[in-house]
Amino acid sequence: MALSTSSAITLYINGEKYTLPVDHRTTLLDALREHLDLTGTKKGCDQGQCGACTVLLDGRRAVSCLQLAVAAEGRAITTIEGVADGERLHPVQQAFIDLDGYQCGYCTPGQICSALAVIEEHAAGWPSAVTEDVRPEAGVPALTPEEIRERMSGNLCRCGAYVSIVQAVARAAEAAGTTAEAAESEVKEVAA
Repeated sequence: MALSTSSAITLYINGEKYTLPVDHRTTLLDALREHLDLTGTKKGCDQGQCGACTVLLDGRRAVSCLQLAVAAEGRAITTIEGVADGERLHPVQQAFIDLDGYQCGYCTPGQICSALAVIEEHAAGWPSAVTEDVRPEAGVPALTPEEIRERMSGNLCRCGAYVSIVQAVARAAEAAGTTAEAAESEVKEVAA
């Protein structure tokens, strides 16, 4: 008896439930783009190197070209289509527009999804490869341009909009109150 190479899966994408039949070898990227017509997530290198296909899986970044769709079953998936609140842009999206954090726009959906995760990771106190003091008692590191560049390094921009992307992430983090200064203010308020 031959084993089946396809099955029906249920994906939870941007707060909606989708059930679809897929070949077990189908990547999440192809399921999004080819099966569900969610084309905001871009296919760049198809090898996990450029970040154009970055989505959020349970709030963590993932390159969807390396993630099998069957492995994403039951997890909360956020694509660029699910970032805005209706017609109101997310602060990260608005910062990218205000600061020209895009040029051709091809990498922008992946950059924005990655930026959302970067801001959350930073706010949670996760260190990066350039964080000077990684001890928990050191607190949240400052979200410097070097920190942002390191944390966003998995997302390539072939147009070279990196300076504006770093500025956009910094502005969005500041608006979210997740900068080191905001974290220090919260600590001082709790201590008072």
